[in-house]
Amino acid sequence: MSDLAPSNRLEILWDDAKAAGMSESGKLLYRSNLLGSDKRVTNYGGGNTSAKVMEADPLSGEPVEVLWVKGSGGDIGSMKMDGFSTLYMDKLRALKGKYRGLAHEDEMVGYLPHCTFNLNARAASIDTPLHAYVPRKHVDHVHSDAIIAIAASADSRALTQEIFGEDIGWLPWKKPGYELGLWLEKFATENPQARGCVLESHGLFTWADDARDCYLTTLEIINKAYAWLEQRTAGVPVFGGAAKPTLPPEERRRIAARLMPVIRGLISKERHKVGHFDDQQAVLEFVGSRRLEELAALGTSCPDHFLRTKIRPLVVDFDPAAPDLEKTLAGLPAAVESYRQDYAAYYERCKRPDSPAIRDPNAVIYLVPGVGMISFALDKATARISGEFYVNAINVMRGSSAISEYRGLPEQEAFDIEYWLLEEAKLQRMPRPKSLAGRVALITGAAGGIGAATARKYLAEGACVMLADIDAAALEEVRQGFAGGFGADVVRSVALNVTDEAGVIGAYAEVAREFGGVDILVSNAGIASSAPVEETTLELWNRNMSILSTGYFLVSREAFKLLKAQGIGGAVVFVASKNGLAASPGASAYCTAKASEIHLARCLALEGAPAGIRVNVVNPDAVLRGSKIWSGEWLDQRASTYKTDKEGLEEMYRQRSLLKRSVLPEDIAEANYFFASDLSAKSTGNIVNVDAGNVQAFTR
Repeated sequence: MSDLAPSNRLEILWDDAKAAGMSESGKLLYRSNLLGSDKRVTNYGGGNTSAKVMEADPLSGEPVEVLWVKGSGGDIGSMKMDGFSTLYMDKLRALKGKYRGLAHEDEMVGYLPHCTFNLNARAASIDTPLHAYVPRKHVDHVHSDAIIAIAASADSRALTQEIFGEDIGWLPWKKPGYELGLWLEKFATENPQARGCVLESHGLFTWADDARDCYLTTLEIINKAYAWLEQRTAGVPVFGGAAKPTLPPEERRRIAARLMPVIRGLISKERHKVGHFDDQQAVLEFVGSRRLEELAALGTSCPDHFLRTKIRPLVVDFDPAAPDLEKTLAGLPAAVESYRQDYAAYYERCKRPDSPAIRDPNAVIYLVPGVGMISFALDKATARISGEFYVNAINVMRGSSAISEYRGLPEQEAFDIEYWLLEEAKLQRMPRPKSLAGRVALITGAAGGIGAATARKYLAEGACVMLADIDAAALEEVRQGFAGGFGADVVRSVALNVTDEAGVIGAYAEVAREFGGVDILVSNAGIASSAPVEETTLELWNRNMSILSTGYFLVSREAFKLLKAQGIGGAVVFVASKNGLAASPGASAYCTAKASEIHLARCLALEGAPAGIRVNVVNPDAVLRGSKIWSGEWLDQRASTYKTDKEGLEEMYRQRSLLKRSVLPEDIAEANYFFASDLSAKSTGNIVNVDAGNVQAFTR
């Protein structure tokens, strides 16, 4: 098994000196972050950790036992102290008197808020009873691939006994909840020598009365599972051996860039989705294997995996040994529709009288032989994380199928988790999506003032953004800033000269591969020149036309190709200029090129309308602050034209306007947002001047 080499054993990261001055709750956070920092221990958002700590009651001041446990929806790798729920242990124990049996276990979640210690607002997890009732001070619950490979095997009980003896127990599959908490308590009480328990098809619980001991136990048990699996699987062909070849990296990326927009369009009719592509070795082994179809159809086992990746993936019909990409693309609509019908049939077979309405029937995971894995979700982070969860599932299937027989969750059990009323309530509590959620924008000239301001506005409204600029150093600085403020998932960059046809085509392939497609183009790359016509060289004229006219044509043409491949409409915004409507002295090349932009936008509005592609223009004027075109020679030239100095130029422009106000990059960004958002859903072929008022530029 390729991921089980000795070099991949978990290392002990606990630092006694660092932990020495920590409180018990501080040690819990420290332990949690250490465990969650390694995806071989548990997946993002998966698992729970807890500690039973003596605290002073806020009213009586008397010491009371309090359960600190990861709250609902948290991630142990990145959480802070406010990520823990805190509950009185005496009240949690009193809950046993309220339990009316398995048929009523969900109602126990409603009692958890009554157990809250110190008015903690963090909602308690469904797993709280599993931690509360284990008679040890510290408890870890993790979803290690190595453990789940054993837990999801047909003979997982016998294997657990063989590997761990009396040290680690085993419990049969049971949906997480109050009843499972009582089962775990019973096991731990009746087996005081045990240091943990494997839950069938789920994961691992370990415990101790010391935070460090609990951490060390968790790592020891996982490493023991890895070592055993490595020994047992040595020489065993992975997934029955390879059946199809793996294509070279660049070919894989090219094919992904073609497939993703088409899939995205097919599954984004109701809400826009964002994609993620993964061709790591574990994925490539699986999608090229003999047992791909068989194992993929079984679905995942661990509830955390299943909730993120749906009942099963969609295996794309593609043969890397005799690639026919056009045939595959043509077959995608039928494949996606077949998956939706199968999902609807699954819902009808398994639904209960009180089940929530059917949700999005589209696949989350798409497996492409020889190429890799594509995942789609409502946002980029979720798409990436869903892919990570399926990699966990691949690792589990690799282990289970090599040592025994892999078993996914039974269909009804899977449905009961996916459509669990408690999960539905959690979904209903999610915040309303932002206005550009699920949208993908490509912005040229993104390292300049207007481009960066537009990107910031789009990111704040939930979009993913591909930044493009010819200045690679400035571009990277802007990207890093946005990644720090909005998260690395939602922003990418590509160095781009908009006059380079191959470069433009490559940029769209990059945005397709990184995010699944594009919805918004902001054509903003700029240049400025100033010279009397008799001093305007052919080189200067051609440079303006090349960047401001031809460049806008190239990025628009490629945007149209991608938008039409998706078939879900889109928005193109040209950042032109007041000078495209109102001539200025000494700038004939610039003004003419900007006028060309505006007329190109009108032509594209006509062509794009039948496909739902809206094309509009924003005309700025005199945006000096943050704009790269207003630096150096151009600034000197315009100051000379208007017989003022650099310092007086902005004031001159302000006083020239009807409103006597300066125009800032953020003002242009607001207009760019309007034309990209659904606020302008019924606007195309329009022009908005953001110039503080210039009568010469009035469009009528």
